[in-house]
Amino acid sequence: MLGKVMASRGNSKAAWLKWAALACLVVPMFASYYFDDMFSSISYLFEDASLTMLGWDAAGYGLYASGYSVLCVFGGLVIGGILLDKWGVRVSGSLFVGMMVLGAGIVTASLLHGGEGSLTAAYVGVMLFGLGSEIAGTAVTRSIAKWFRGGPIALAMGLQLAIARLGTAFALVISPRLVQEVSGHVYTLSETARPALLGMGLMALGLILWALFVALDHRKEGDTSLSGESRETEDVPSKEGKDEFRMRDVVGVLRNKNFWVLGLLCVLFYSSIIAFKKFAGAILIPRFDIPASAAGWMVSMLPFSTVIFAPLFGVLVDKAGHGTRWMVTGAILALVAHLLLAFAPEGVPFWGYLAMVLLGFGYSLVPAALWPSVPKIVPDKVLGTTYALIYWVQNLGLLSFKWIAGVILGRHTAAPGPDAAASALSGPVAVEMMFVALCVAAVATALLFRRVSRRNPALGLDPPSR
Repeated sequence: MLGKVMASRGNSKAAWLKWAALACLVVPMFASYYFDDMFSSISYLFEDASLTMLGWDAAGYGLYASGYSVLCVFGGLVIGGILLDKWGVRVSGSLFVGMMVLGAGIVTASLLHGGEGSLTAAYVGVMLFGLGSEIAGTAVTRSIAKWFRGGPIALAMGLQLAIARLGTAFALVISPRLVQEVSGHVYTLSETARPALLGMGLMALGLILWALFVALDHRKEGDTSLSGESRETEDVPSKEGKDEFRMRDVVGVLRNKNFWVLGLLCVLFYSSIIAFKKFAGAILIPRFDIPASAAGWMVSMLPFSTVIFAPLFGVLVDKAGHGTRWMVTGAILALVAHLLLAFAPEGVPFWGYLAMVLLGFGYSLVPAALWPSVPKIVPDKVLGTTYALIYWVQNLGLLSFKWIAGVILGRHTAAPGPDAAASALSGPVAVEMMFVALCVAAVATALLFRRVSRRNPALGLDPPSR
């Protein structure tokens, strides 16, 4: 009897520690998502270099936004994944969480000090921040898998993603309140840096909680009564040859045609949404004649909708199947949304809200069907490599299309004169045409992947999960 009581207490304590660990893990990701999107709803600040003492224009802001993906594209994701396998989550995770905070600090300092080199310094900072964030996110996912193995792992991962995306929603809503829109006002360095200063506060809290997680993880590994697991689940690199990184595994994935179809769909679809978010304020405000605060609420419907609908659509894909059909449907919804943003009547906010609803549904549907399809097209032994390569392709597209969007808006910056109003509206329409083209290509790629499913039923892409 005493043994049963003690075992019950041990299980209760272990369960409590799992959720405590999750609470520590979600805060750094919340901070990362916030910092990444802190200028999205106030990107109008960078339409003209004369609007801020910082002196960035739309092209400069587009260059800054694209910097997030530079190190990821040039081998950082693959190297970071290898380090996670070699050194374990506590060591490599701490390294990349620290890199994320360091990069954010450099960005904040450049915003506060301004000057000719501010854009260059911020670009370096956001490169470090981007790579740190991407690998830190991978470390968080792997840690959740370790702590919740044999338990509610899907719930834990769903909560982590939901809270992280709330960081984006928080940024979209709070930034217009931190930097109030005032016609004709030239924003000082301190005013422009307010969102970043708040972000650094969140980063500091996330760093503290990550350190607490490391302590909990170390304690879990040393105390089997808390882990309730065998030693093989510990955070140590595997010594089995079959789990070691091999270059031929990468070559095998790159030769897989289905990988390229899925990777292309990923980069086209995500670029049409994530690159759009970076310039949402500069697009929505002139198109629908709304203040920055309203634009923030409008675009915040994207992350809020995914928090609600992504888990529901995940259940739909699991129970009903037809994953490739949902990919096509989600891509079509995104296409319709961007067509509304480009061609709906000007000055009518209803069309903007409707577009965000449709884009939110698409942003929930496609990922719910896309990511579970990856394990079905490659063997388990190269699954990690495949995810890393898809993230690499995705970041390559994000780097390119963020920069292109900034260049397009920069070329259509309103200038004094009778055509200023028309110029102010032509920029958002022109950049939306790029997003429409991405969505058209995404729909075509999703249809191609659906064809792959029909021709290769053995892959099991569309049957419901058993």
